[in-house]
Amino acid sequence: MIQLAVFQHVWWEGPGKFLLEAAAKYNAKLNVIKVWHQQIPDLSPYDGLIILGGGPNTNQVDDYPFLLREKQAIRNWLQSDRPCLGICLGHQLLAEALGGIIGPNFCYSVGFIDGHLTSAGRAHPIFKKVDSHLPLFKWHGQAILPPVPSHFHILATSKDCQIEAFTVQNRPYLIGMQFDNHAAAPEDVAVWLKEDAGWLGSIPDKNISDQQIMAEAAKNSAPTERHFKQIFRNFIRLA
Repeated sequence: MIQLAVFQHVWWEGPGKFLLEAAAKYNAKLNVIKVWHQQIPDLSPYDGLIILGGGPNTNQVDDYPFLLREKQAIRNWLQSDRPCLGICLGHQLLAEALGGIIGPNFCYSVGFIDGHLTSAGRAHPIFKKVDSHLPLFKWHGQAILPPVPSHFHILATSKDCQIEAFTVQNRPYLIGMQFDNHAAAPEDVAVWLKEDAGWLGSIPDKNISDQQIMAEAAKNSAPTERHFKQIFRNFIRLA
């Protein structure tokens, strides 16, 4: 059985239904570490690391002191040269540790949009057997900013965000994904809408419709489930 450490940042943004089901299906054990109130243990026993999303921005270490410990743990993990999958905030933390710059995206991206694999993405093992056009479940206002480091390879993009997924030259087992398809099941989306209502209401010039997002979640449930479970299977093969 493959052993995966999972960094979680807020109580309601844990591994989504699709991630939990994929782990059970492909015989992977998830050890969820709630980094905002748990010490990060010795990670040497783990075959891979998954870093989930959450409310903090990468630069808010004064408001979220646990980020300092987490960033050091990520740097240590990268030195050990083992597979890592960063999702949303995790994507940003991974990119920052690898030399990227994180800041406000040109727009807030919330709900479901169309994503597109680049030529590098279509050739990368993380997207093997995944459609080149796929629905993405989005929930962020920050992103990797240009100039993009030359050793980053962009794997997926969208109208809302230049870098929806990336990897690193000669290290294909390091992958960041700005989208949250692991939690795109309608029951997960309903929890996110409820628990993050304050943040959603604070977004300027953005009319967020809970009903519309729930309708999109129902419409996209089958393809997002299929795609994410394939992505997870591909990741554990890299691990």
